[in-house]
Amino acid sequence: MTTMLDRPLPVESGGSTNAPTPSGPSLSDRARRAGSWLRDRSHALVWLIPVLAVSAIVNFLNVGGAPQRIDDEGTYTAQAWAVTHLGELAHYTYWYDHPPLGWLQIAGYTQLTGAFERWDIAVLAGREAVLVASLISVVLVWMLTRRLGMTRPASAIAALIFAISPLAVQFHRTVYLDNVAMPWLLLAFVLAMNRRGQLAAFAGSALAFGIAVLTKETFLLALPFLIWVMLRSARRETRRYTLSVASSILVLIGGSYLLLAAVKGELFSGAGRVSLMDGITFQLGSREGSGSIFDPDSLINRTLGMWWQLDPVFIVLSLLAAIAAVFMPRFRPHAVLLLTLTAFMFRPGGYLPVPYVIMLIPFGAVLVAGVADAAIARIRRKGSSRRGLAFAAVGVTAIGAVVAVPLWTTQLRGFVLADLDQPLRDAQEWLIENAGTDQRVIVDDAMWVDLVKAGWDRDNVIWYYKLDTDPAVQAQSPNGWRDADYVVTTDSMRTFPGAFPQVQEAIDNSVVVATFGSGTQAVDVRRVTIDGAEQAEITAEDAAENRAALGTELASNPEVELSDADRDRLIAGQVDARIIAVLATLAGSGSVTVSGFPIVDGEDGQTFRQLALSEIDGAPTVVDGAPSAAAQSFVDALTGAYAPSDVAVDGDDLVLRFPISLRATLP
Repeated sequence: MTTMLDRPLPVESGGSTNAPTPSGPSLSDRARRAGSWLRDRSHALVWLIPVLAVSAIVNFLNVGGAPQRIDDEGTYTAQAWAVTHLGELAHYTYWYDHPPLGWLQIAGYTQLTGAFERWDIAVLAGREAVLVASLISVVLVWMLTRRLGMTRPASAIAALIFAISPLAVQFHRTVYLDNVAMPWLLLAFVLAMNRRGQLAAFAGSALAFGIAVLTKETFLLALPFLIWVMLRSARRETRRYTLSVASSILVLIGGSYLLLAAVKGELFSGAGRVSLMDGITFQLGSREGSGSIFDPDSLINRTLGMWWQLDPVFIVLSLLAAIAAVFMPRFRPHAVLLLTLTAFMFRPGGYLPVPYVIMLIPFGAVLVAGVADAAIARIRRKGSSRRGLAFAAVGVTAIGAVVAVPLWTTQLRGFVLADLDQPLRDAQEWLIENAGTDQRVIVDDAMWVDLVKAGWDRDNVIWYYKLDTDPAVQAQSPNGWRDADYVVTTDSMRTFPGAFPQVQEAIDNSVVVATFGSGTQAVDVRRVTIDGAEQAEITAEDAAENRAALGTELASNPEVELSDADRDRLIAGQVDARIIAVLATLAGSGSVTVSGFPIVDGEDGQTFRQLALSEIDGAPTVVDGAPSAAAQSFVDALTGAYAPSDVAVDGDDLVLRFPISLRATLP
């Protein structure tokens, strides 16, 4: 009922009033409504807010250290960066391998928040975006469990499992389109279970599901189960109408992708152009399968092995819970979804994407907590049948929890403390400091944006996948691998040694100049040799012999003061010939004091190409933290092949670094 204070003043005939007419609720009304909303949901927030806090802390801590950046992350990040910084749909030719909506959402987030400017590593901006999406998914998992009738404690446990299972953390921290699609998929299921305002709810569910599919096309596999949930929830008298509206919206959203391709003239295959049909054909037909699970070297075996290593307890409990939930009507659609999509992984000749498990994790978490919650409720009811099965379910869950605690603790400690990405960062920094921006490098896509931001022309940073697959890139490299100066190898590139012939040729015809990390985290920087690695090895052996002869002669010069260890390095031929030439020149006109031959990070076992000088002809090389006039004059006189690539002051020493050279440079 409207009070007198809320009613507008009457307007007399032929007159007017200057009193303002209320246009909406007052500020105090809004505050009261907000307070009422919070009070009504206080019990839920008491459970949900701590879960969100723990989820955010566990997932965001050390996000730049673990896991190591991978190629797929770099691709989706680079595509988002291309949208915001290049005004293009992708950093290379867009060929409809995935719908673009996923990285468009990442681009929108980074543009709104300035994420690319806040992070010095571009992929971390993408990780921030997908972690925000995962936190939204945590809330939606809670909402889904409440719609399924689960208690608040059980809902909190489901959300927590989804958030901090080591399997979940590994993939939530990785820039996969599946993480961006997940909130939309969960929202679709939540809205599909709405019993009030079903027309709007089902329309919203269809819209959300359409966005999920245009974000990651594999989520289309969940459509039959979403329809099942809608059919169960729909009112009999309005079912035909609400489902028709939902279907129409879904078709319209899918049609928008077709329309995009048609407007660009890329709907059907044609000579000299990409097309949507070619992209679909690749994904569904021509893509190489993941092999047999019985082959230890197959992709499916390695993928399943990685999942199992991360969290075997959650995997086992999820499958057991799904089997039990098939016999529980309220959980049945979600249980059948999990079991069906699990079986789908093992289809003969099929391809199993590494992030496929992302779509299964929330439903596994819901079923584990849901079955345990239902079992506890059955045990509490006196006279309830099948209490034995309920006790068994609770017992299995309890055993799983006991086993999971130490396993999760170890795994999560690794995520929070380990710095698995350091080798890739170090290799990236090595390139920036030692390679010229005019040199062409073949790299993992994880460092593409960072090198372009560091000054490389985008055409000189080649994502290795494109050297063998993109005609535009091949046109810029008429000599193939021979047009490259460096190739940086990561685990992604080593996984498919025969799939990219030009990349393999570049690796086979190159020599390692810097190595960072070990095992699967190892990153090698390799200098491409036009004459081949075998000839480069012969040349290197000859050069080492020459350096040893010249170094032995220089080591006996009384004008050169250096430690015994550095003298041995000269005699062994381990010091760059240009350094020998520089020292011989200085010794010819006076004394020179060598503080050492500092190793460049990552170049253990390589030729020493840095020279630290403390005195020249008895005078210090550094005065007041800067090169002395005499030292600077000498450095300026070093030109051509003998010009250092970098000159720095380190305490009382002047450090000269000479560029990488595969050819012998004799004094």
